[in-house]
Amino acid sequence: MKLDITNQERELFEVIHTAADYLQQDVYVVGGFVRDRILGIPCKDLDFVTVGDGPALAEEVSRRLGAAASDLSVFKTFGTAMIRYKDLELEFVGARKESYNTDSRKPDVEAGTLEDDQLRRDFTINALAAKLQGDGIYTIIDPFNGLDDLRDGLIITPLDPHQTFSDDPLRMMRAIRFASQLSFRIDQVTLDAITSMRERITIVSMERISYELNKIILSPVPSTGFLLLDKTGLLKIILPELDAMKGVEQQAGYGHKDNFYHTLQVLDNISENTYDLWLRWSAILHDIAKPVTKRFEPGHGWTFHGHEVVGAGMVARIFRRLKLPMDEKMKYVQKLVRLHLRPIALVQEEISDSAIRRLLFDAGVDLDDLMTLCKSDITSKNPDRVARYLKNYEVVISRLKDVEDQDHLRNWQPPITGELIMKTFGIGPSRLVGEIKEAIREAILDGDLESDYDQAYQFMLQEGRRHGLEPRLK
Repeated sequence: MKLDITNQERELFEVIHTAADYLQQDVYVVGGFVRDRILGIPCKDLDFVTVGDGPALAEEVSRRLGAAASDLSVFKTFGTAMIRYKDLELEFVGARKESYNTDSRKPDVEAGTLEDDQLRRDFTINALAAKLQGDGIYTIIDPFNGLDDLRDGLIITPLDPHQTFSDDPLRMMRAIRFASQLSFRIDQVTLDAITSMRERITIVSMERISYELNKIILSPVPSTGFLLLDKTGLLKIILPELDAMKGVEQQAGYGHKDNFYHTLQVLDNISENTYDLWLRWSAILHDIAKPVTKRFEPGHGWTFHGHEVVGAGMVARIFRRLKLPMDEKMKYVQKLVRLHLRPIALVQEEISDSAIRRLLFDAGVDLDDLMTLCKSDITSKNPDRVARYLKNYEVVISRLKDVEDQDHLRNWQPPITGELIMKTFGIGPSRLVGEIKEAIREAILDGDLESDYDQAYQFMLQEGRRHGLEPRLK
């Protein structure tokens, strides 16, 4: 079987094989590009293996591409190099064989043949290679029946899976990631090996684990990956807070839904409407505090009071442990977790404009994402109940639009700043500054005060005098 490539790829490959011929090296395109091209999936990352010096070949290719090659990075220590070419990333490495120590996933490396290089690959579908020179050019080299496994939708290791996962435990996460991304099945022997080897994942850096976890979250149906993480026991190691959500407790005839499976359904629901990683994370964590806030109230049943506030507090700890960004992305997830109950709480016959204003102000530019999360949170199997909830949300959305058109509160900030309060009254940073600023904001949100600088300034003076302050500026 020959690799089916585009004209643009053919032109690029001709440059690469001409450079390899010049250096008297053999070169092959390998791994994910070959797999994805057969599956008909676009791929922008191309890996090349050469029997020889990888960085030297990259430098020669970069020279021949000239100005079209925007960037060349050489990593001599690892024997690799990367070229950024148009919208592609081209990585070059010398064929090698590897051996591992039990306490590390960093291998001892020595030069090898193409066969040695294919043998070190994680899965048969990633061990495919295509020749770029000579007779049989573009012919696929498939030593482990990877083409059959692609046809059958199967994830299986070229070697004994216990050895594969012992050598590099991150491959356990990658197996689940590929199964989730491609809707493939993990071979049973391979799956059993992941289960038995799961504790080995603890030697892998959290950054690498989170990279694979995010790929799972961005899968078309991410619950596929999370169910495999659960089945193999990896979930309890990586994200114990989510694992703790499993199960239903019965007491005095009262039960509650399984919050783990509910969360996976919410994640799948939201994934139908967004590819945003952090919005999907908000779906994963929106009920994360239910296990720690669960209480049984006689005559009423199970409650999870305050789980949205406690959950928002847990987001930072989880992000920090997983080495996820502790910046605006984390704060965004926190906000959506904290606010996810607010819209449904507004479903009443008499929704006050004040409550609507507060939601507009608190959600700000993330209001649409919040509503996407809230709609995804409807997981009832009863179609009448789903229709009723969706209708209620439409009522809230309509009211939000009406008030927003009138007050423009999504990007609104109170007209009086803390700096102006301090300057006016000649005081330094203090709780009192915050109290005055909050009083102005609340008066505007309640509709008692227009969002107007002059009105707000007079209100500030009034509040200051109430606290015994006199203005130093007139």
